[in-house]
Amino acid sequence: MKANFKISGMHCASCAVRNEDALKALAGVKTAMVNFALQSASVEFDENQTSMEKIHDVIREQGYKVEMPEMNHADHDAHHHSDIVSGDETRAALRKAQFALALAVPSMLIGMNLLNFSGSVAVNAVLTAIVIFSVGLGFHRNMIAEIKRLSPGMDSLVSIGTLSAFAVSIYGLLTGGATYFETASVITAFILLGDYFEDKSRKSAASGIQRLLELGAKKARRITAHGEEEVEISELRVGDNVLVKPGEKIPQDGKILSGSTEIDESMITGESMPVARAVDDLVVGGTVNGEGVITILVTKTGDEATLARIVKMVSEAQMTKSPVEKLADRVSRIFVPAVLSFAVLVFFGWVFTGHSFTESLLVAVSVLVVACPCALGLATPTAVMVGTGLAAEHGILIRNGAVLEKAHKIDTMVFDKTGTLTEGKPKIIAKYAVFGNDAEAVLQMAATVESLSEHPIAWAFKQIKTSYSASDVRALTGKGVVGKVSGKTVAIVAGHNQEVDAAAKNWISKEESGGHAVIAVLIDEKPALLISIADTPKESAAESVLKLKRLGVRVVMLTGDRKIVAESIARNLGIENVLSEMKPEGKLEAVQNLEREGRHVAFVGDGVNDAPSLAAAELGIAIGTGSDVAIETGDIVLLKGEPSKAVEALILAKKTFRTIKQNLFWAFVYNLVALPVAASGKLSPMIAAALMAFSSVSVVMNSLLIRRNKI
Repeated sequence: MKANFKISGMHCASCAVRNEDALKALAGVKTAMVNFALQSASVEFDENQTSMEKIHDVIREQGYKVEMPEMNHADHDAHHHSDIVSGDETRAALRKAQFALALAVPSMLIGMNLLNFSGSVAVNAVLTAIVIFSVGLGFHRNMIAEIKRLSPGMDSLVSIGTLSAFAVSIYGLLTGGATYFETASVITAFILLGDYFEDKSRKSAASGIQRLLELGAKKARRITAHGEEEVEISELRVGDNVLVKPGEKIPQDGKILSGSTEIDESMITGESMPVARAVDDLVVGGTVNGEGVITILVTKTGDEATLARIVKMVSEAQMTKSPVEKLADRVSRIFVPAVLSFAVLVFFGWVFTGHSFTESLLVAVSVLVVACPCALGLATPTAVMVGTGLAAEHGILIRNGAVLEKAHKIDTMVFDKTGTLTEGKPKIIAKYAVFGNDAEAVLQMAATVESLSEHPIAWAFKQIKTSYSASDVRALTGKGVVGKVSGKTVAIVAGHNQEVDAAAKNWISKEESGGHAVIAVLIDEKPALLISIADTPKESAAESVLKLKRLGVRVVMLTGDRKIVAESIARNLGIENVLSEMKPEGKLEAVQNLEREGRHVAFVGDGVNDAPSLAAAELGIAIGTGSDVAIETGDIVLLKGEPSKAVEALILAKKTFRTIKQNLFWAFVYNLVALPVAASGKLSPMIAAALMAFSSVSVVMNSLLIRRNKI
């Protein structure tokens, strides 16, 4: 069984690592991941060996609180992520920071002798005591719990630092020596203010899923034997008929039973232009109906619905840890003990070099409060949260954080042709009337016959309007289709062997040399019309190839189609590397050969027929459309079947991973620079606290910049 639940009370990456290690040590737990940025845990366990109660007890033993989840249910995902981005905790953090600042400011003014009156030092002591033992009490409670568990975290650093400064000041107050009350109060205030900004920024980073959840409809008009009834979405069942009026959201995934309309599918595909939908077309829950009135048959609800599956996939992507994040976790495990040891060494180093106890202690306090494992812990998950959330809003589903690391190395993108670079449906390119026939009339007669057939090329005739009617339509095995129209026998067959004049034969030769297929329409067994058809490139295909080349990515096209057709399509799209007449195993071998050459390969396919190649490639990108997409296939899933989405996915993945590297770089550099500077005595404890707070906030803010740039 797998369960996700919230953990409250985690203040740094060390807290998350501690909880994760404790969960992994529990018998029966197969996998456990704790995400500091999301304040969440994901645990897979054997119900025969352990239970949710035991799992929760482990978290409580570490000194944190847990929230009981509902297992494997879309409603729990909605509640859980709503809770993550709710403002209650942020508002509480703001109130604490405001209270601390209100008292810390006069404390600092007294300490700087800007407020000097009889008893001012005693007043400063009271102000500081109120700050560190009221709104700052949580640091000290957590420190005691952490020390008991022999696993100190960020709260231990803050608590030891502030209590040391306060104790030294009390001693100075009693003996007439120097006091540093403002150091303790300002450190507490700055860190609480930093917690507020960090929490606010972190929730902004996590808001991508919440935006997806808000897209769903809340109520629906269910059609019953007694008329219409308004029901909650959760009450809908597969097989229900639902009425959707203009401007309303489609309540659940379904199929149109009556009516036609245009639907805004931007929440699924990321594309702003509405698409036409009519009887038998599939629609996705959460998309917005246009001006038509439609009735739909509900086909999917709950966890199986497209929106719920998208939310689940994005949630799992944000919870899983990439290799680089695991590296940061390993650093976090030893970070706080290392800082505590370093602070002790600094203290004794200053004492042994002739400095006073108080001066040495204040330097050690600066070392304690300037250290920041929070920035390390937030560097990767916040960027992943923003990147995956933004991708989902554009119809791009990134399966996990490890995918981002794969994507940034990609230097070769291999496309399947049919349905990926091309529409996957035949289209009439040109026509040629023979023996004096009326081309439009014959074309309409052919369209009438094809409208009643399952012939593979019937799609090419779908948009042709006709006033004729057909009867006795049947397939000509391996040849085409035939039927009766206005008393005449109309057949649509391959055009190679027809008895036509030289001009018609030249026309056939020209069309076939361009990669098109030629079919003939026969009226009463005599050629009447030649039609050139082809699978045409998708609208964004050529531009996508050009963008990839500009990014330095090599583009390769694989297809099972004929060589002449493949080369024609490749030429039109600007693709130099093309392999044709390939079976699925041939495509797989081609991908493997590229990887043997040292190329980092992404394969873009339909997610079904190309499954072996998708699995073999370093990065598998499954391309599909709307609710038909194979969401369980590929490292990245595109909800709109345009190659431009594959390019967007690559750009966003590279941008997100670049942000992760920036975050980690600055987090490491900050600590590498700040700790020695603090140890040298050139950084006051108050400035150290401000820098520590700023470092973690800056990491989250840098992650949020991912949203500001266009994909």
